[in-house]
Amino acid sequence: MKRREFIIALGATAAVASFGKAFPLNLNIKSKGKSEGGMRVRYEIKTLNLKHTWTISRNSSDFKNNVFVYLEKDGITGIGEAGPNVRYDETPESTVALIQKATPLLEKANPWEFVQLGLDIKDLVPGQTAGKCAIDIALMDWIGKALNVPLYKLWGLDPTKAPLTSFTIGIDTADVVKQKTREAAPYKILKIKVGGPNDEEMIDTVRSVAPDKPIRVDANEGWKDKEVAIKKIEWMAKNGVEFVEQPMPAHMLEETRWIRDRVDIPIIADEAVKTASDIPKLAEAYDGINIKLMKAGGLQEALRMIWLAKSLGMKIMIGCMIESSVGISAAAQLCSLIDYADLDGNLLIVNDPFKGVIFRDGRQYATDKPGIGLVS
Repeated sequence: MKRREFIIALGATAAVASFGKAFPLNLNIKSKGKSEGGMRVRYEIKTLNLKHTWTISRNSSDFKNNVFVYLEKDGITGIGEAGPNVRYDETPESTVALIQKATPLLEKANPWEFVQLGLDIKDLVPGQTAGKCAIDIALMDWIGKALNVPLYKLWGLDPTKAPLTSFTIGIDTADVVKQKTREAAPYKILKIKVGGPNDEEMIDTVRSVAPDKPIRVDANEGWKDKEVAIKKIEWMAKNGVEFVEQPMPAHMLEETRWIRDRVDIPIIADEAVKTASDIPKLAEAYDGINIKLMKAGGLQEALRMIWLAKSLGMKIMIGCMIESSVGISAAAQLCSLIDYADLDGNLLIVNDPFKGVIFRDGRQYATDKPGIGLVS
């Protein structure tokens, strides 16, 4: 069997196994007519404003411009979201360009052939997975709505088995970190961004407010020297850190393997893993992977990643970018399959333009609405 045929078969098996201001940046919704049997494509850019300045080891921001895709056919509209990330050479403009390139395919496509359509979209251009994700979420949302079932039910999953989600505290001054930690009282697990000049201070400050709350850390490739990284990880392990995400740059695989062999807490890949093809080479250097729909290119690829990682005995986290309830509701469809959740993107913004996933008792629960579960 050829590699492409194997991917198609794997996708089909996963899908059928169980059968600034709180205003859009650009209010002009782009529209395209549809061919017979195809889908009508629209998109728009919306500005998502953050509750606090978002700082990680690479950059800071106060808002994100995300792109929303609408696929319409037979009176049904599937909705998807792209959260472009500069780490992967993505911008709202490059995302729109990808959607425009995909539009002729979508206008001619039969949405029920979503596996092949998803692979065709994936092959359009290298990278630009956020835009591909928006299309895939919208496509799968359409399928669920057309069948009048939530996607988790289509895939035979139980949404009540979702793990607790962490809530992220970005790099900041001690006073602001204390404020953020107090505001995070409803969340049962915290994820602390490190990789800056004040890593130990970040942990100590959080612990001064929440001494017993489980915490995880994410260095976002911030540590460049393995000796520095291992000292920081050993110190954090002694201070109750559960695991560390992406301690070193993605390309430093040997150095990460060296660290993993010498520490007692799990090391989780984030920037090092985008799609299923990345996973096999990571298995000896990492204990688990952080799947993000925006990195993967959507729900179909995320499913392939989950089954592959499970076959290699790796732990699985589903994370997110800064996203609205569209992206988070889509990710929540898969939560019963994972070990860790970090689905707080919609909880970090003040102007979510959609309603869907329900945060309750420390978990993000998918609704019982069809498709990705958005609430009208």
